[in-house]
Amino acid sequence: MNEALPDLIARFRIKRGLFRRETVEARLFEFDNFGCVMKTDKVFNPGDTVIIDLIMDMPFENIQAEGVSGLVTERRKHCSNFFYSIDFFEFTDSGNSPLAEKLRRIRDVVNKKKSLKSRRSSGPASGLQQTA
Repeated sequence: MNEALPDLIARFRIKRGLFRRETVEARLFEFDNFGCVMKTDKVFNPGDTVIIDLIMDMPFENIQAEGVSGLVTERRKHCSNFFYSIDFFEFTDSGNSPLAEKLRRIRDVVNKKKSLKSRRSSGPASGLQQTA
């Protein structure tokens, strides 16, 4: 895993006893049409179903895709945390549901931010060398 995706988190709730639930936020490290990779210290097992809210932090109004269901397909331990590969249920790129549209918007924004970041990291250094 390289680094967390900019401004995108997954929020989910886990049981903490009979009547208590804990809300947890996790960073995402990959996100595409089919699923995501998130990092958290909470324990899931391959085969578990998770329901997450994806929140893309935006300047004026966040983009939120709530109630995204997914299947935990892989777990990799990293220090005191785990990376989880999650495959989304019932999501196709041609879907016209409001949830599918929000997921598409989040994916587009993530791709634009990654593209801008890669241009910034490769651009200024070459410009500075020319002035010397």
